[in-house]
Amino acid sequence: MSADPRFSTRAAGEEPIETPPAVHPAALSPLQLLEACQVRRTRRSGPGGQHRNKVETAVIITHRPTGFKGEASERRSQAQNHRMAVFRLRVNLALEVRCRREPAEVPSLNWQSRCPAGRIQISPQHDDFPALLAEALDVLAVCEMDVKTAAATLQTTPSQLTRFLQLEPRALAQVNAHRRELGLRALR
Repeated sequence: MSADPRFSTRAAGEEPIETPPAVHPAALSPLQLLEACQVRRTRRSGPGGQHRNKVETAVIITHRPTGFKGEASERRSQAQNHRMAVFRLRVNLALEVRCRREPAEVPSLNWQSRCPAGRIQISPQHDDFPALLAEALDVLAVCEMDVKTAAATLQTTPSQLTRFLQLEPRALAQVNAHRRELGLRALR
């Protein structure tokens, strides 16, 4: 693993990683992200016959600066598994890496394009989802998990922000764990 001072791994139960105010790794294009990653191909495990046991279609991508991984093996195509592994890595980075931001910082252009008139419009399978998730979690962290303040910063409503977090159950669980630590009630 790299000794890059911007990143460090976290153990279970510790605070998310903080990075300088650069672009969040989940917001990088797949090509930019892969420059900082190690890609490993392997055979898939489990039933599936001769094809599964002879062809290395499973993909494991490790982000060297943080050690976080994205894995995929459910498809027969290595290219499809590669795309899915990159997406999963980006979601994992969105959940675990926090970028410092100013409380009054305006939402990114990506966020603004996906949130016209305060309504967040995105599918959890869309390529922009990990970047938006990272931005929402970064803003919530700056706002000390106050959904009302974070929603105002992101130019949306608290209910829209909560619905967005529900698209990734691990994000909602993470936010609720931090809210409980701060003595706030859990989001539903």
